[in-house]
Amino acid sequence: MNKVLIGALVGGLLLWVWQFLSWGMLNIHGSEMSYTGAQDQILACLSDSGIEEGTYFIPNVPPGTPQDEAQQMWEQRIGQPWALVSYHKEMSINMSMNMIRGFVVDILAVFLLSYILIGRNDLTFQKILISSVMVGLISYFTTSYLSTIWFETSSIGHLIDAVVQWGIVGAWLGFWLNR
Repeated sequence: MNKVLIGALVGGLLLWVWQFLSWGMLNIHGSEMSYTGAQDQILACLSDSGIEEGTYFIPNVPPGTPQDEAQQMWEQRIGQPWALVSYHKEMSINMSMNMIRGFVVDILAVFLLSYILIGRNDLTFQKILISSVMVGLISYFTTSYLSTIWFETSSIGHLIDAVVQWGIVGAWLGFWLNR
């Protein structure tokens, strides 16, 4: 069990460092947070609208709209603008707590992977590396990529993360778990 715990701590740190580089210094996710010169007007409009904090798909139908009316609205909107808006009333930058939470989640993720791997008798560096990258790809396909399909967003940064960060973790675990 110590092997799994140490593997998870170091692997979680490696994962966390890659995520810091990916979202910060390397700006791999820059396309997901584009700038618009109309940001002040958009924020003023949202603030003045009185909407609650939340994520909105616009246009949408009110809850309880009959299916035939909803279908008619969707058909009328084909070719028209649409938006996905996440709205918060106040900006809060609590990087310390976000980074701590991220680190804890990274340790837990690597712990779960290590726990699955350590139960196999035929572990090799290559099998651990490939299994780790597969875990990254599974998470990418079932989260980020599905969002890309429905909301027509870019997920290239998430694909890069899935392969690189889980490849790094797989290389570490391939070395560590085979000792």
